[in-house]
Amino acid sequence: MTTSTVAAPEGRRGSDYARLSRRVAEAGLFERRPGRYAVRIALTLGAFLAGWAVVAAVGDSWWQLPLAAVMAVATTQVAFLGHDAGHRQMFRRRGPSEVAGLVAGNLAVGLSYGWWVDKHNRHHANPNHADEDPDVGAGALVWTYEQARATRGLSRWLARRQAWLFFPMLLLEGLALHVASVRALAGRQPDGRWRVPVRHRAVEATLLAAHTAGYVGLLLAVMSPGRALLFAAVHQGLWGLYMGCAFAPNHKGMPMPTADDDLDYLRKQVLTARNVRGGRFVDLALGGLNHQIEHHLFPNLPRANLRRARPLVRAYCAEQGIPYAEAGLVESYRQGLAHLHDVGRPLRAG
Repeated sequence: MTTSTVAAPEGRRGSDYARLSRRVAEAGLFERRPGRYAVRIALTLGAFLAGWAVVAAVGDSWWQLPLAAVMAVATTQVAFLGHDAGHRQMFRRRGPSEVAGLVAGNLAVGLSYGWWVDKHNRHHANPNHADEDPDVGAGALVWTYEQARATRGLSRWLARRQAWLFFPMLLLEGLALHVASVRALAGRQPDGRWRVPVRHRAVEATLLAAHTAGYVGLLLAVMSPGRALLFAAVHQGLWGLYMGCAFAPNHKGMPMPTADDDLDYLRKQVLTARNVRGGRFVDLALGGLNHQIEHHLFPNLPRANLRRARPLVRAYCAEQGIPYAEAGLVESYRQGLAHLHDVGRPLRAG
């Protein structure tokens, strides 16, 4: 990544972010929005619980399959609440934030809140850094030429075609998140220490078990085993697809800093993120993550204030000569897929 055109003079590097932060604070945007969040939580959880009530009422019917798609949307919206709780956008204090996150994550969605917070904080600290950001580490997908060259066997076959396989592979993301959650809570290193630091491991395991028992129990109670399996496949597959589609536009295809890049906090966050243009519906559909630059600069900024912060941040970046990336939703996917396709190009040529 080339940073010479956007690097700040050495004497100003620590103050550029401070000046922007003061502007945002003076606009009152760091203030919590308890009323707005109370309504959002009530509507989101209300719709989520109402959806499961409809599933129970419909019974053993093929109408359960479209209901599974509806529940995938509802589940993702609850997951967005867990994201907000993890960043303390709802409450200033850790205790209430953790309760909200555990209920939304472990109990409602079946996702380890503690594992996700640890992983997501590392992403925020070094976004798009291949060696530091777990979201762009080598896995089912590869994000750099070095990762691509290190692949073998099935991984190399996937890497050659990963741009074409990206959306189909997201259908397995929900399952992958559940498996990662269990491994994070149960996994130990060879010396006996836990692999992932989790503050409330026993509570998380209990809530995750309650989620699993409730989910499986409800499906088997109201429909045949075969139909229950189809419901779970549609629900979990579309939930993973929706989650992936919400997070993918934010960083994929953006610059990937290395250890050689000397970036201050402001530039590290702005240069690696992309905003998605759109109105209130896009805000709702993407959980506010379409304001990715503002979210990365100020992670605890309440979701409802991100749109208001956007013109302040964009104007400040223009003053400082820092590129501020925005794209429509379709264009953001095109850029991300183009990056994946380019990374696999040496493998296809060889």
